[in-house]
Amino acid sequence: MILIDKNTTYISPEAQIAEDVVIYPNNNIIGNTIIGKGTVIMPNCIITDSIIGENTKVTAAVMEEARVGDNTTVGPFAYLRKGACIGNHCRIGDFVEVKNSVIGDYTKASHLAYVGDVTVGEKCNVGCGVIFVNYDGKTKHRSTVEDNCFIGSNCNIIAPVTLRENSYIAAGTTVTDETPSDSFVIGRSRQIIKESRNPRA
Repeated sequence: MILIDKNTTYISPEAQIAEDVVIYPNNNIIGNTIIGKGTVIMPNCIITDSIIGENTKVTAAVMEEARVGDNTTVGPFAYLRKGACIGNHCRIGDFVEVKNSVIGDYTKASHLAYVGDVTVGEKCNVGCGVIFVNYDGKTKHRSTVEDNCFIGSNCNIIAPVTLRENSYIAAGTTVTDETPSDSFVIGRSRQIIKESRNPRA
């Protein structure tokens, strides 16, 4: 283990860290955390009771009872809550929150998304502003996204629902029904233009 600055880093005595892990300043590694070889923990992380695989990079992220695979990047400013299970070769980017969800290998959620109570397959894209809407006011529900799905920006996925493999969800769509395999789904209002309605005109 390479510890850049021991004066600004806290590591729990229960933590298991491989010898060639690099830990930058201003990190808290708490509880029974396990970090695999070749992983880099960049500054400003709080990692609690979590498992991180090999050759992964975590930057300015919070992880609580989460699992991250090999060759994955997390952060900056990602929040992996209890039950988050991220695969190998994944990208969990800035301001992405993952809770009680499984993310398959090679899947990316690069920025500004809420991924809650869902199983996402391999090689999927979760666009900017995507929300997995899991709570109806009384009960939390779970959704499924199969392999090779593309979810465009600003989509709402209303649980419980299944997106079958190779579904393409157009930006701005709200999904409430199961999508067939190899389908293109668009669910937004048609743009209407009213001429000469600008009060400054």
